[in-house]
Amino acid sequence: MIFRGERVFSGIQGVADWNVGGPAFSLLALACAVATAGAAVYHVDSLNGEDTASGLSPAHAWRSLEKANATELKPGDQLLFKAGGRWSGRFAPHGSGDVTARVLIGRYGDGALPRIDGEGKFPATVELKNVSFVEMADLEITNCGPKSAPWRSGVSVIAEGVGTMQRVYLRRLFVHDVNGDLRKSHEGCGIFFEAKGDKSSHFDGLCIEQCRIERTDRNGICQRGNVPLRSLHVIIRDNTLEDIGGDGIKLWGTNGGIIERNVVRNARARCEDAAAGIWPFACDDTLIQFNEVSGTKGTQDGQGYDADYGCRRSVFQYNYSHDNEGGFILVCGTGKSFNESPVVRYNISVHDGIQSARVFHFGGKSTNTLVHNNTIIIGADQNLPMILQTEWEGGICESARFANNLFLVEPGGRATYDFKYGKHNVFESNLFCGSHVGLPAGVALSSAPQLAAAVKPALGLGSLQGCRPADARTFPRGILIKDNGGRDFFGNPVPTDRPPAIGAGER
Repeated sequence: MIFRGERVFSGIQGVADWNVGGPAFSLLALACAVATAGAAVYHVDSLNGEDTASGLSPAHAWRSLEKANATELKPGDQLLFKAGGRWSGRFAPHGSGDVTARVLIGRYGDGALPRIDGEGKFPATVELKNVSFVEMADLEITNCGPKSAPWRSGVSVIAEGVGTMQRVYLRRLFVHDVNGDLRKSHEGCGIFFEAKGDKSSHFDGLCIEQCRIERTDRNGICQRGNVPLRSLHVIIRDNTLEDIGGDGIKLWGTNGGIIERNVVRNARARCEDAAAGIWPFACDDTLIQFNEVSGTKGTQDGQGYDADYGCRRSVFQYNYSHDNEGGFILVCGTGKSFNESPVVRYNISVHDGIQSARVFHFGGKSTNTLVHNNTIIIGADQNLPMILQTEWEGGICESARFANNLFLVEPGGRATYDFKYGKHNVFESNLFCGSHVGLPAGVALSSAPQLAAAVKPALGLGSLQGCRPADARTFPRGILIKDNGGRDFFGNPVPTDRPPAIGAGER
């Protein structure tokens, strides 16, 4: 079991690994594993290869995906596609590495990424099924047919009736133009992973990093959970996703997952049902940090972030959200479900929400949500709810606590509040600056504190330096929060012996 206190963070970027009982588990160590003696290095060349060759050197490369699929890979083996090559069809390797040596699938030579086109003829262009200790990197993958189809994906990682599928690592893949179904019930995806079949099936160690996902329907990177056993050690980090038909990044059925340092732009670009930028469902202890989500379309749901139901202790921290039509964050649950103790801290939201939307939406049942030290800026042309609490199948928001937040409405803008379906809300040491209508009794408006510079929505976390206090010595201070994360949005330590600055920046 991984507890939040066991996560080790190094440096301002918040690089995460785990310190667990027994043999240390490190995906970085996996990536650096040395091939065992006698392991084979196979080569595939779409132009000059021959399937009758040995495949053991560039001069004797194979040609086809069929030959690559028919070869059982063993610990330490490498299967390399020639740079600039192009293949049509389905790539479904089999064979696994082990704890001492992984299987590596990648490229050789200089030039463009090797490209594999599914052409819409297969549910997935690349399928990794029931394999363990496998690293796949540096490939270009598409799956676009004449018309969309249910469950179509670029890459599928499947654990079916296999028990534990261990340590699969996807790096630097370029997955694009996948025209899967846009309905949530039949959703296609750029990179998809699922455990199904045997009730014991699950992932233990899955890392998706430094990938580029573009023009994929319905989702970008998505997990579905159809078994009761939760997956572990799932990391999704340093990926860039653009023009995504529905959800950007979604975990479903993972405990202790980490989603960090990703960029999601223009999610929910084409679907008509509910979708958001980044969110967990049916997960415990998910950590979502250092991400940037912008341009999510529509108001169903349309938020940059979502703390969804069936979850416990989801943490959203150090994220940047801007220009998302549905708002900054949704915290939701049906009356028969649960959403327990989510934390939203040290995030910055700039100009989220169109007029028919909201910035914070508490939809249905959630309990003990803690929202502290966020900086929320509404623009001069915005007029919408800052906090909206609604009912869902009998569920309402209970015991939400708002502390040390800076709610800033620029001149000309207007923020409203609707707490009809919430009870036991607590507001402590927040600053409400500008035009706010419908605040709870006893919550007063304040003059705007001096920030370092005017803040406008722009791409990149580096655009937010203006959200720092102009003078940390005179900036308004809030109240002490236990277990506050230890740092602010900009990497400055948060004091534990005196009240922190209000908002997302300590200095």
